[in-house]
Amino acid sequence: NDDFPAIGATQLDLLVMALACDITRVASLQWSRSVSQVRFTWLPSPIPEGHHDLSHRPDSDAVAVDKLTRINTWYASQMAALMTKMKAVPEGDGTLLDHTLILWANELAIGNIHSRTDAPYVLGGDAGGALRTGRFLTYAGDVPHNNLLVSLMNIMGLTDQTFGKPDWCTGPLTGLI
Repeated sequence: NDDFPAIGATQLDLLVMALACDITRVASLQWSRSVSQVRFTWLPSPIPEGHHDLSHRPDSDAVAVDKLTRINTWYASQMAALMTKMKAVPEGDGTLLDHTLILWANELAIGNIHSRTDAPYVLGGDAGGALRTGRFLTYAGDVPHNNLLVSLMNIMGLTDQTFGKPDWCTGPLTGLI
């Protein structure tokens, strides 16, 4: 548990090096399993409870909400660290980050009720100019997350109009590109 940050930092370094050396053009990093009991004991104000247990506490539990916010802030700092490392690698007419598309996701929107509706997603990099950055987009209604995934496929040059089960994908997102 206490080595979680150091192991994660090493994994980020390896991921960036593999992309920079063109060993791979696709990478995935999963910080922990979905029912992880990682205890964020390394934070300035340590969190001794397991992450999964905290995620099931009600929204009315202000202490749990504060702890989950601090946990998510830590994960956001890791995303920022990854992007900073990628931005430091020159590549062609820009940087590795400029030529990369990063998707940061969680399998649930709201952990304590296992909701998948309105899950937030963060995109980083601009995929070699294929993606307009610096925006916050929302989509009205029950838009399947597969629409985002098919949009990302389109950004990478694939022309498919569905991803996964066709019933769960209504096509690429409008206004993303």
